[in-house]
Amino acid sequence: QVQLVESGGGLVQPGGSLRLSCAASGRIFSSYYMGWFRQAPGKERDFVATISRGGSTTYYADSVKGRFTISRDNAKNTVYLQMNSLKPEDTAVYYCAPRVSLQLGYSNKDAYDYWGQGTQVTVSS
Repeated sequence: QVQLVESGGGLVQPGGSLRLSCAASGRIFSSYYMGWFRQAPGKERDFVATISRGGSTTYYADSVKGRFTISRDNAKNTVYLQMNSLKPEDTAVYYCAPRVSLQLGYSNKDAYDYWGQGTQVTVSS
């Protein structure tokens, strides 16, 4: 089993930046693809980004492409999400999780498990 703790959220003005971190413990972190998702109030949990085991391959939701960057440090068991040019519509609770099913698509939240508690990101002036 994998335990995850997200951090780095907060209140930021439109156009600002934040860097989220997701620290993992438990089973071997480097054996998992990792993903970031977000959930706004009253909405579904949506895919944001995913990264391969070694970090060489990444995919992004169209809504964040060019603004967000996912990365990982396997030595520190941590995955990051650098968020730039933030918009009010980026406001949500952000979650990370390991991808436990490669049969389901990378943007399908059912492919992921062992969710952390999330970190709140609020973009507002």
